[in-house]
Amino acid sequence: MTDLSQSRRHASAILVCLFAAFGPISAVLAESASENAGLSGPTGQTAMLAPAMVEASGAMIGTVTITNGSIFDLDNPEENKVLYRLANRAHATTRPHVIKQQLLFETGDRFSAQVLAESERIIRSNRYIQEASIQTVRQEDGVVDVNVITTDVWTLMPKLSFSRSGGKSKAAIGLKEGNLFGTGVSVEAMYRSDVDRDSRSLKLEDRNLGSSWYGLSVGYANNSDGDSQFLDLGKPFYSLDSRDARGISFRDDDRVESFYDRGEIGSEYRHEAKTHELFLGWSSGLRDGWTRRYTAGLSYDDHRFSPVSDSAYPITVVPENRKFLTPFIGIEFVEDQYEKTSNLDQINRTEDRYLGTRMSARLGLARAGAGSDRNAWLLNVVAQTGFGSSEKSSLLLASELGGRVEQGGMQNLALDLSARYYKRQSDRRLLYAALSGTYGHSLDLDQYLVLGGNNGLRGYPLRFQTGDKRALFTLERRFFTEWYPFRLFRVGGAVFFDVGRTWGDGPLAASDNQLLKDVGVGLRLGNTRSGLGRMIHVDVAVPLNDNDGIDSVQLLISTRTNF
Repeated sequence: MTDLSQSRRHASAILVCLFAAFGPISAVLAESASENAGLSGPTGQTAMLAPAMVEASGAMIGTVTITNGSIFDLDNPEENKVLYRLANRAHATTRPHVIKQQLLFETGDRFSAQVLAESERIIRSNRYIQEASIQTVRQEDGVVDVNVITTDVWTLMPKLSFSRSGGKSKAAIGLKEGNLFGTGVSVEAMYRSDVDRDSRSLKLEDRNLGSSWYGLSVGYANNSDGDSQFLDLGKPFYSLDSRDARGISFRDDDRVESFYDRGEIGSEYRHEAKTHELFLGWSSGLRDGWTRRYTAGLSYDDHRFSPVSDSAYPITVVPENRKFLTPFIGIEFVEDQYEKTSNLDQINRTEDRYLGTRMSARLGLARAGAGSDRNAWLLNVVAQTGFGSSEKSSLLLASELGGRVEQGGMQNLALDLSARYYKRQSDRRLLYAALSGTYGHSLDLDQYLVLGGNNGLRGYPLRFQTGDKRALFTLERRFFTEWYPFRLFRVGGAVFFDVGRTWGDGPLAASDNQLLKDVGVGLRLGNTRSGLGRMIHVDVAVPLNDNDGIDSVQLLISTRTNF
């Protein structure tokens, strides 16, 4: 795979050059917690054999045992309490066949350390699983036995939540079961209210239909400003060695969207969107540490815009309708390079971190009179790569280029660049830095860039600035503690500084998009026992610019997937 190795070097060089203009970035990350050396769950397991040594011996896989741990480990005296025992009894533990179906190996297969590691990652990616470990426990006569150990989380959640970000509040109430009767199926009925709309929704998701690799996700929402429904059905490239993929998706959405300036609505418009896609994919699998994938399909993308007849805001501008029926082809290269660590973006929780190179490109052709309203080439290119080690220092770079070629010129062109740098400094402290930028050219009016409290500039109202170019730098000092109140939450904290701005054209009259800065402190609660959100954020941020009309202190409460 010399050509792929050269591709990685070329991609890495290009990405480094792109970020050279941003200047040096420094950051620091805490060491992995020692607790993660052994997962919570049943104790007394036989000591693991080294997977690399087992593979080198040419062993075959023998007995595969599934050991399902419930929410609390009752062999741990600190968790053998009345309430914890009741929670375990009320919880339907994930059924063994649900875990076994997601393994990439079975009895009689040749042992592969890579396959075991990837199976672990697949199992941990489920929201109903807290931790997963695959252990080789016994080897005799060229046969090795394997034990798969998992720990569940509580998945039946009467949801009552409130969050505040950028001076605006949102709330939700409803019921979600993320692991129905231990089958891995998720069902949800929810009412949500935020700055944009009130919504009543129903949703069902099954990642493994009938013990297959086909997944189904379907949902319907009745909103205060329209309705939306979606359906996704298909088989993804579920592993690096997957040989085929296929899928179909339908999305219909009718809603009222808004143009913002300084955090306030300046104008509204109705947006009716129909987005459907059918695709097939094929691959020769994992070869010499790389996977090459091809896709082909047909997409339909229809967006219609109109004024809101009873709007309380002036009608200043409405985006232009667009419709594309596009045959497309795509290619993707993925390097197999993952690390298992902790205390980077989670608190005392196993993190599967990708440090390899991934490149993908997709090209489609729309023709007027053949289902589209114009002639256009549609292009999307994505590249990412990583350097270093999670245990010392690491740099993650990513870029994405998307847009259309119409009448010889670029339309809706957006180039996104981002960098994240980590370096472990002490046992439970890290300094983290992130830099991102977006360059837009001839953007569709509904695609203009915003910046505010909801997407990184925490000291300001959400959607405070608007433009066709955006830059944001964040510096955080993160703290990871051993405090584990009620055996429910891992506790951490952060001190942060944000600086950023948008500039260039906007859909409304241009405002003074000055460079904005804020400082703040935050509390982080790692949610270890529930499947709804893995990190609770409570941030207090102070804007450093003299801006009339905004609060001198911003309170942000939210649930996120990472630190």
